Amino acid sequence: MQELKEKIEKYGTVLPGNVLKVDGFLNHQVDTDLMYKIGQEFAKHFQNQGITKIWTVESSGIAPAVMTGLAMHLPVIFARKHKSLTLNDNMYTADVYSYTKKTTNRISISKKYVDKGEKVLLIDDFLANGQAVEGMMEIADQAGVEVAGAGIVIEKSFQPGGKELRDKGVEVYSLARVKALTDDGHVVFD
Repeated sequence: MQELKEKIEKYGTVLPGNVLKVDGFLNHQVDTDLMYKIGQEFAKHFQNQGITKIWTVESSGIAPAVMTGLAMHLPVIFARKHKSLTLNDNMYTADVYSYTKKTTNRISISKKYVDKGEKVLLIDDFLANGQAVEGMMEIADQAGVEVAGAGIVIEKSFQPGGKELRDKGVEVYSLARVKALTDDGHVVFD
């Protein structure tokens, strides 16, 4: 997606440790026009898969997931990272390690909103080591839900997550694939 690549080049910042900061348009301040186009692109790619719901992990995946759900006229479920007083123990859960935050979070989805046999599309803002998608797949497995694929806004293809998911047979559709982050602060695309 050329417009996304241009935004990354113009507004993205390369930080030490192979971190790409895109909080000016993706995961802090949201460029709603771009996000709408991202949702339309995912919807177009996955339109004939029989998807019944969109899943993501809070919080950075919510914006692209909601726009995809809007384009596909489907509900969106986001896996919660923190237990809420309004959530009971009737949950599917998985542990997910965050590469950028260096912490492990237990994500959870209420069993109330998941029906056995559904077909879900997983959406996330970044794919590096694949932990968020793996966690959602673990929950899907617990729930008896089929995963149609994963829509990723930015994939760091130099990290193992995308290859590992594809090797497991998951259809990974990434809108921008980054093959390198250079020492002088440039982003190199596949």
